[in-house]
Amino acid sequence: QVQVEESGGGLVQPGGSLRLSCAASGSILSFLTMGWYRQAPGKERELVAIITGGGSTTYTDSVKGRFTISRGNTKNTVYLQMNSLKPEDTAVYYCNSQLSTTVTRSWNTYWGQGTQVTVSS
Repeated sequence: QVQVEESGGGLVQPGGSLRLSCAASGSILSFLTMGWYRQAPGKERELVAIITGGGSTTYTDSVKGRFTISRGNTKNTVYLQMNSLKPEDTAVYYCNSQLSTTVTRSWNTYWGQGTQVTVSS
C-alpha cells in the first residue's frame, strides 16, 4: 500500500537550479531514512543524498556544496534543492524510502518511479 512519488524534474541550463520533491503515502508507521539516487543511461545507479529520521544528512562528494536534502513539516516528504547544476547531473532521479508500516515489524525499502533532470544549454 505504500506509494512513493517524485516531482520537480525538468530541463535547465548549466548553473541553474531545480528542487525535487518526494512524498510517501500509505499506512506508514515510521521512517528510518529517505534519500535520492540517480541513474544516467548506461551507468550504474548512484546515491546522491540521504537524510535520517533524526535529520542527519549524507551527500556524495560530487554534489557537496551544491545540493541540499531536507524534510518537510511532515516526515512523509523530502526535498532535494539542486543549485549550480552541471551537465553531468543529468539523470533520472529516484526517491528512496526506508520505512516500516503498521503491519510489518521490519524496515522495507520503497522506490519512486523517477523524475528526469536534464542539464543542457
